[in-house]
Amino acid sequence: MPNNSSITYFLLLPFADTRELQLVHFWLFLGIYLAALLGNGLIITAIACDHGLHTPMYFFLFNLSLLDLGSISTTVPKAMANSLWDTRSISYWRCAVQLFFFVFSIVGEYCLLTIMAYDRYVAICQPLHYGTLLGSRACVHMAAAAWGTGFLHALLHTANTFSLPLCQGNVLDQFFCETPQILKLSCSDSYLREVGLIVVSACLAFGCFVFIVVSYVQIFRAVLRIPSEQGRHKAFSTCLPHLAVISLFISTIFFAYLKPPSVSSSVLDLVLSVLYSVVPPAVNPLIYSMRNQQLKDAIRTLISWTFVKSEKFSSSLHH
Repeated sequence: MPNNSSITYFLLLPFADTRELQLVHFWLFLGIYLAALLGNGLIITAIACDHGLHTPMYFFLFNLSLLDLGSISTTVPKAMANSLWDTRSISYWRCAVQLFFFVFSIVGEYCLLTIMAYDRYVAICQPLHYGTLLGSRACVHMAAAAWGTGFLHALLHTANTFSLPLCQGNVLDQFFCETPQILKLSCSDSYLREVGLIVVSACLAFGCFVFIVVSYVQIFRAVLRIPSEQGRHKAFSTCLPHLAVISLFISTIFFAYLKPPSVSSSVLDLVLSVLYSVVPPAVNPLIYSMRNQQLKDAIRTLISWTFVKSEKFSSSLHH
C-alpha cells in the first residue's frame, strides 16, 4: 500500500468530464477571480490612499480584503489551470502549501470578522470610549492577533495532516486540498491528533460566534433605543454590510462541514466548497461598498484619478 513517502501527487475532483464544460468552468472562474482582484484591489488602494478612511473600521476592512485576495488566490488559479489543461493533478508539496494558505486565510478572516463586530459594538454602544478602546496601537495588535491565529492554526493543521501515513490512494473528493479530504486517505490511528486540533479549532470558532452574536444583541438593543428614525437608520447602515458578510461566511462553512452525511454527495460538496471558498472574496467588496457612501466616493475618486493620469501619460507619448 502506498504511504505519504511514496505519494508524489494528488488527484483533485474535476468540475466536469467534457472538454466544453471544463472551458466553461475556466471562463466562469476567471471572471469571478478577476472580479475579486478588482474589487478587493480597489478597496485596498482606496483605503491606503484616502486619509479620510484611516479609521479602525476601514483599517480592519483593509486587512479583510488582503485575506480575501489570499484566500481566492490559493484555490482558484490552480482549479482554472486544471480545467484549461485538462488535468487533475497537484503535487504533494504544492498541496501542502495550498492547505496551509487556505487555512491561514479562512481562520484569519474569521478572527478579523469577530474583531470587526467588536469595532461596531464599541462605535454604537460605547461611542465616547471609541478612541480609547480602538486606538491605532490597539487596532494593530488586534489585526496582528487575527493574522497570528490564522498562521498558527495553518502551521499546526498542515504539519499534522501531512505527517500522517496515507494508504487509501491519492484521490481527493474536492477541487482543492482540504484537511477532511486528506484525512480520509489516512490509515493510522494518529489521525486522532488532527481530530484533537479540529476540536480546538471548533471551540475557537464557537467562541468567536458567541462573541459576534452577543455583540450584535447589544448593538440592536442600543440602536432601538435611539429616538430618531434617521439615527437608527444610520447606525444600522454601518452594521448591515458586516452582518451580511459574516452571515454568508458562517452559513456556507457551517453547512459545508456540519451537514448530515445522508445529504452528502460529491456534487453538493463541490457546490458548497465553491460557496464558502470562492464566492465570499468576490462578493465582499460589493457588499461593503454598496451601502457605504464614503468608500464609494473614495473608489470613484481613485478611478477618476487613474483615468486622468493615464490620459496625461498617453498624450505625453503622442507628443
